Amino acid sequence: MFSKSKINEPGPKAAESSPAPAPESAPAPRSAESSGAAQKPKPSPSVLSSDLHITGNIKTTGDVQVEGTVEGDIRAHLLTVGESATIKGEVTADDVVINGRIVGRVRGLKVRLTSTARVEGDIIHKTIAIESGAHFEGSVQRQDDPLATGEGAKQAQGGGQAQGGGQAKAKPAQQQQGGGQGQKQGASS
Repeated sequence: MFSKSKINEPGPKAAESSPAPAPESAPAPRSAESSGAAQKPKPSPSVLSSDLHITGNIKTTGDVQVEGTVEGDIRAHLLTVGESATIKGEVTADDVVINGRIVGRVRGLKVRLTSTARVEGDIIHKTIAIESGAHFEGSVQRQDDPLATGEGAKQAQGGGQAQGGGQAKAKPAQQQQGGGQGQKQGASS
């Protein structure tokens, strides 16, 4: 049992008794910190503002929101292309949301073209959504692993390819497995 006089007494006993309660209370905050580390808040996306012009490639494991102009390839986890943005190069991301303009190939597990999207290039995807009013010129190809690059990935996938130009006519946020307008061509391996 502790007495008031022992806590206030100077000497080795008081020094030994003081640190003892501190380690007992310290693990509680540490467990809260470790659970916080396990549930680390997702970092905010990197935003490239509308007055920014980048010449070169961008590679990140995080999220990127482009509002300016990029002349180069972009690789990210989630890529959001703003309405005022222009990208000239290949885009590769797990999730791609296009509101602006892309001139080049798009590779993504989930690709979404909103009504303001303007894409000139091929889209290789696992799932795609094309809203009414989106402008798309190129081909659409479904692959189970669209992020894999190289000729081996193309040969392994085979599958159909849709080509077309003009505006895609699709219901808003409708999931598509092929392309918009155009003739569907089968390719077999």
